Amino acid sequence: MNATPDSGKLRAESARYGANAYLLTQGNDGRPHAVAVSIEWQGDRILASAGSRSAANVAARPLLSLLWPPAEPGGYSLYVDGEGRVIGSGADTRISVTPTRGVLQRSGEPAVTTARGCGSDCVPLLG
Repeated sequence: MNATPDSGKLRAESARYGANAYLLTQGNDGRPHAVAVSIEWQGDRILASAGSRSAANVAARPLLSLLWPPAEPGGYSLYVDGEGRVIGSGADTRISVTPTRGVLQRSGEPAVTTARGCGSDCVPLLG
């Protein structure tokens, strides 16, 4: 599968934020589960490190999010929503994420109103 132009923008932005992100999954009881992960791109998918709880959550409920906090005060956070699947096992467990939505966002009033109706200052990258 080749990267789409939108996924290329997302990949470029994520490179600026680095290989460390937060993975957000949903537990059996509906509560969010957030962990720090290392990521790398493989084609148009993101591979993330995974512990046993994150892997179990993704196996049962594959919708997830990745978050990179802002690099500077008042800066944008990068959010990526996607669908994950567990690959590998044991110490080699990883989560393969197919991004479905990506956005740069920060709180406050937008400098320019976007066509996609962001409620705060955001820049859509994918989806």
